[in-house]
Amino acid sequence: PEDTVTSSFASFIPAARPEHLSSTVQHRSKRMILDSIGVGLVGSTTRVFDIALRYCRLYSPVAVSSVYGKPGVKLSPTLAAFTNGVATHSMDFDDTWHPATHPSGAVLPALLAASQMLPPGTKPSGMDFLLAFNVGLEVQGRLMHFSTEAHNIPKRFHPPSVVGTMGSAAATAKLLSLSRAQCSHALGIAASLAGAPMANAATQAKPLHIGNATRLGFEAALLAARGMEANPFILDDIPGCSGFSAFYGVYQPKPLSAPGDHHEFLLEKQDIAFKRFPAHLGMHWVVDAALSVRNLFVNYAGSFSPALIRTIVLKIPVSKYINRPFPSSEHQARHSFQFNACAALLDGEVGLGSFTESSIQRQELRELLDKVVVEHPEDNVANFDKMYGEVALLLHSGDVLTGKCDTFYGHWRKPLSKESLLKKFRSNASHVLPEEKIETIIAMVDNLENLSDSSQL
Repeated sequence: PEDTVTSSFASFIPAARPEHLSSTVQHRSKRMILDSIGVGLVGSTTRVFDIALRYCRLYSPVAVSSVYGKPGVKLSPTLAAFTNGVATHSMDFDDTWHPATHPSGAVLPALLAASQMLPPGTKPSGMDFLLAFNVGLEVQGRLMHFSTEAHNIPKRFHPPSVVGTMGSAAATAKLLSLSRAQCSHALGIAASLAGAPMANAATQAKPLHIGNATRLGFEAALLAARGMEANPFILDDIPGCSGFSAFYGVYQPKPLSAPGDHHEFLLEKQDIAFKRFPAHLGMHWVVDAALSVRNLFVNYAGSFSPALIRTIVLKIPVSKYINRPFPSSEHQARHSFQFNACAALLDGEVGLGSFTESSIQRQELRELLDKVVVEHPEDNVANFDKMYGEVALLLHSGDVLTGKCDTFYGHWRKPLSKESLLKKFRSNASHVLPEEKIETIIAMVDNLENLSDSSQL
């Protein structure tokens, strides 16, 4: 079919060329690739990653693709993508976009595995890799802009399990040089493999959403390459027969313009949020607000003394799955406004060690949690582009100290500096790699557009 939304996406994928990527898009996407590799490497130290890896090694007779943090261990391409996707989201440390999704983790592991899968002489270059990555980002971003529902913190399904699967299919289709018709079928197949409920947020199952997105999108492209067909109107709004619109109550798709003079990649317009600590993005507002008010408290009292605090008031948006007064596991703690605010108040920082069992169960932390009261101001909407975090300490003396954060450091409006991003990557990668390999990865990603064989990455 011509002149449909689906056909426009299917045409865009093979038509994208290196010259369509501006210097800004290349720079931002390389930052995303480096950060995603780093969080995948540190994620390979987690229990949920270990479970996924042990499972995949039962079913991987064709072992050609590498696994984060496990030198010498290889799996079949799709299972390597799955395992590395799980690693990427195992700590909720991966990047976030607006409308809300985790774009890199759903695409990068598939491309890394596919690069190793292809035989010698057909390996994609670094520029091929970078272009496919950006095609995957663009498809995710455009799909999210088709519904106003996608702009708010999700309630029903986890967005990367839906748009991420489509992005992985598009990116892999690009890397494998699928035809326009095959790209259309890959998107259609991917739509039948997409989706995960929000009820599994704050559990060990949530990282599977990213693992499945990158793996299943990859599989959709492989199936399309081998001749499997799907509905050619999958992205269109067809009355009485839901395609991708099944995921949204409000769905208004628009054709994707051809890459070139009149098309601007979404990454050109809006940067990505990089997390400074491993927790749900919403936590970053309350942590910065808590650190701000903690500084006021130390100046006021000379040191941080919880005994002087009567009540801790959190002003946060309404979002049920991240409003957790007394989290009992690391995954719940990563999704708790209350925990992250109190951890920041008590320790003056939030980091990897904040989410260990011993840290979560500390008596002094539990005593602070007992003092928390939550308020939901009407102007504080559940939207990563508009929300804020406010932490007020009501003291026994009657004094009130307040800290507020409208834009945390790392948000797309306040991007991490090159130095901060490199510091995060080196810290994460150092858990599994020696320094010389860490520096090699940094140099390779920085020079990705000139790399002759992307499977080296």
